[in-house]
This record gives sequence, structure tokens and C-alpha cells, in this order.
Amino acid sequence: MIDKHIEGRIRRYCNKCMEPMYENPVPATCVVVADKHNNIWLVKRSVEPKVGFWCLPGGFMELGETPEQAALRELKEETNITGKIELLLGISANPSPTYRTVLMGGYLVRNFSGDPMAGDDASDIGCFGPDDFPEIAFESHRQFIRIFYSAYAVDLK
Repeated sequence: MIDKHIEGRIRRYCNKCMEPMYENPVPATCVVVADKHNNIWLVKRSVEPKVGFWCLPGGFMELGETPEQAALRELKEETNITGKIELLLGISANPSPTYRTVLMGGYLVRNFSGDPMAGDDASDIGCFGPDDFPEIAFESHRQFIRIFYSAYAVDLK
């Protein structure tokens, strides 16, 4: 491997196969699960990064999954909630010390069922209104929460 100027930037290049080695963002998803009162379900992280902070249910896509399948799988694993995706709230790219860049898709789920309980990477679960939100671990999650509340005319403090 060498560094070589390809397509307008320095990239890793394999001299053996004569191909550039593209370094791409790692895809992940998260879900805004909102009840009929516009309260949002959050999970408390039990793993780094940001252990002990609250976030939206979510995680990394697996091979063979669509982003929507990954979002619903992570929702079930972390909250015991099953749901139906209503819409894509947005996409954001975030720096990561481990993966360099995480490409995050945020989805809205308003039609859901199940007995919420913390699972997988979550140590706790809670449902919060716009006036009682804890500190949120990731900027992309804060962004998707703001998008949801702005669409439903609720002011976040």
C-alpha cells in the first residue's frame, strides 16, 4: 500500500491489484419513537462511547440489511419495541474517533407496540417530553429530535 494522488485527493493505493482503497463512512441508523403525546423513548447507553448518556435507539447496519431494517432491528434489540417506520427524518455525517465518520440515518416511528425495556447496549429506558429531556449523547440524535419537534410544532428548550 502506498499513498497516491487519485481523483483529486490522496488515497491509499494497492500496488498489487492496481486499485485505490476507498475509505468510506460506516452506516448507522437511529429511531425517534414518539407516542401520541409527542414524548420520545430514549435509552441510556451501557457501552462507550458516551456510556451513561441518553440517546435514541439505534446502531450500525449489518451486511444484507436495508437502513430501515437496521433501524427496526436496533429498536427491538435496545427497547423491546416493534414499530413501523413513518418517514426518514434525515441523514447526517458525524466524526467518530473509532470509525472516522459515521453516516447516520434518522427515522420516525409513531406506530409501535411492545413492553419497553432496556436491552442490548442500553442500561435504562425512558420516555421524555420536550420539557424534561436529559442530555443527549450525540449531535445527530439531537438533530433528529429537533427535526421531529419542529415538524410537530413543539418548542425545545
